[in-house]
Amino acid sequence: MASLRFQHLLLVLLPVILLLSYTVKSDNDEEETLLESINSYRASLNLTAFTENNNAECLADKMADKYKKQLCTNTTGSNTVPGTETQFPDYPQILEKCHLNINGTKDGIVMPVCVPRLDPTLVLTNFTQSQYSAYLNDTKYTGVGIGSEDDWIVMVLTTNTAGGAFTPAGSAASVPNVGLKFLLISLLGFFLVLWS
Repeated sequence: MASLRFQHLLLVLLPVILLLSYTVKSDNDEEETLLESINSYRASLNLTAFTENNNAECLADKMADKYKKQLCTNTTGSNTVPGTETQFPDYPQILEKCHLNINGTKDGIVMPVCVPRLDPTLVLTNFTQSQYSAYLNDTKYTGVGIGSEDDWIVMVLTTNTAGGAFTPAGSAASVPNVGLKFLLISLLGFFLVLWS
């Protein structure tokens, strides 16, 4: 009887272990490629790698969605003359959608780039060989969120200060997301209780 129970437990645990150990590729390889390339660029300058910031990624996704409505020209994105960037009057609402407020994002930087078909080499060049390189080379920026839509990719840099950590509004620390692992562990617990 104990042997049969052990076999049932193994039948349940094996798929769970396989699912937990399987790393899922992001839906957006352009974003992963850019992060890897930017971190390699920073390593070549003896700078620490950026850590992913989910809240900054939310903002980057929302901003990329806004930018996708603009044409890709030689005066948009990293080619924009500082001070002439597109202003979004609904920026507070965009922050709100990501559960952020202006006080937690004021030290961060939003960097949009427009590249036809998001060619990885051109995207990297648009960040590392433009006005944006000063931000990428600055040690005060420690985190990053990346979002893309159509020909636009947006990188949001964060700091480890209260004014740039992109923590959710009304909290001192980032609220963890309930992920696949938690769900699978909960289901495993449920099945174990049923078999007891």
